[in-house]
Amino acid sequence: MTNFNLIFSAVLGFNVLATFRSSSYWSKYMRSSDSSKSDAQKEETAPLEKGNDSSDSTDLESAPLESSAASDAAAAIRHNTLLKKYLIVYLLAAMSDWLQGPYVYALYDAYGYSQHDIAVLFVAGFGSSMVFGSFIGGMADQCGRRKFILLFAVIYAGSCMTKHFKNFEILMLGRLLGGIATSLLFSVFEAWLIGAHASANVMTHLSKSFSMAQYGNSIIAIVAGQIANKAASHTDFKPLTEGGNFYVGGYLGPFDVALVALIVLGVLAAFMWEENYGSSPDNADGDSDNGKNDKSSATGALKNAFWTTVRSPDILSCGIISSLFEGSMYIFVFMWTPAMTALSKEELGDAFEGLPFGVIFSTFMVSCMAGSSLFSVAMETLKPEQLAVAVFAMASLAFGMIVFAGNATSTFLAMNLFEMCVGMYFPSMGTMKGMIVPEDKRAAIYNLFRIPLNFIVLFSLLTDLAPKTSFMLCGGMLAVATFLQMKLMRRRMNTSA
Repeated sequence: MTNFNLIFSAVLGFNVLATFRSSSYWSKYMRSSDSSKSDAQKEETAPLEKGNDSSDSTDLESAPLESSAASDAAAAIRHNTLLKKYLIVYLLAAMSDWLQGPYVYALYDAYGYSQHDIAVLFVAGFGSSMVFGSFIGGMADQCGRRKFILLFAVIYAGSCMTKHFKNFEILMLGRLLGGIATSLLFSVFEAWLIGAHASANVMTHLSKSFSMAQYGNSIIAIVAGQIANKAASHTDFKPLTEGGNFYVGGYLGPFDVALVALIVLGVLAAFMWEENYGSSPDNADGDSDNGKNDKSSATGALKNAFWTTVRSPDILSCGIISSLFEGSMYIFVFMWTPAMTALSKEELGDAFEGLPFGVIFSTFMVSCMAGSSLFSVAMETLKPEQLAVAVFAMASLAFGMIVFAGNATSTFLAMNLFEMCVGMYFPSMGTMKGMIVPEDKRAAIYNLFRIPLNFIVLFSLLTDLAPKTSFMLCGGMLAVATFLQMKLMRRRMNTSA
């Protein structure tokens, strides 16, 4: 029998160690240790040092170093201010998404819809993200990313409000709105962050920002799960009026909390964030004759983003790689529950009483947090392109272990290894895209990247693949991603050389 609590404790302990190693406390500890050694060495060599000439030269040499240190300190202050402004808004957006995710299917089921009807609603959401998202990213680049983050809050709030209606057409509208909001969440926030780093001249701190955002996202996921659980069980699920189609309580609780979070983030973004664009609003110059004259339009921005992507091997590789990895991640989200349930039933038989989903989810999130801390440590010696090769190879290995694992315990451990890779993937890919994707088309290209991702997710939803077959497919996709990342790394290293 799998001891989920023991594994959670072990993963939590590993995360604490990894977080300490990646934190400023480790740096302070190392500096303190080095300072002690340096003082001891000075005491030993002090009697041998004579004359005043060396002190004069030391003063001259230290001046540039002091100037550089002051510049670095100023950049660190600008970065900390920017990061705080970003995280408080982004994490509210992430919370609004995490609050809804676990209860969408359950809510539709409580309304009495069939599995087929629910599948249609889910397909509509991913289809909306694929179609509308491809246009809306280019519009955000041109009209202002902060404006579209405010639009995200309004659209996702509208999606939450539609959940109160037991009406298939209104619920379908909510899924369409949710698909658009998801595209904005996974593109415009990141584009704003990179643009703000460039404006503040702190691009060297970008990888740290992505690492902190991913770490915070994992914490928020755990917190949101607890809040959603309380909200869902706070009151009974029932129609507001007898026989009416407007419902309150029960599974709608998490959506109402998400609505509040969206309102707060909208207000904070409006007052705390500066506007930034893919390029200056008055700069409409295109880089090709494809869509040059209508770049400000949605179709023109999409056309420019498409041609920029297909003409650049690095950008195209980023898009394919991210779609393969994130597609595998979504398939994993769909399939880990039936896979673990089947293995546990097989091992325990009649003694099986269900899985501790709360402990399992928390373990996954802690593994993800550990991955983001390991990313920070690895970035001290590796470039993002190099680290990504190791991440994709390890993720592919994790799925191989899941497929060939003989019991629930080894399967669960392999699943946590993949979640650790997820924690390393998002900051490494975010940093790579920040360096590779052109600023004037960033949000548009990010949404183009999501088109093949949505095809992968739709394929998973519309086919009846067994969990083991799905995991084999994920392992294959990640093996391809590893190969493509190796080619991308070689191109980048040859270019920099």
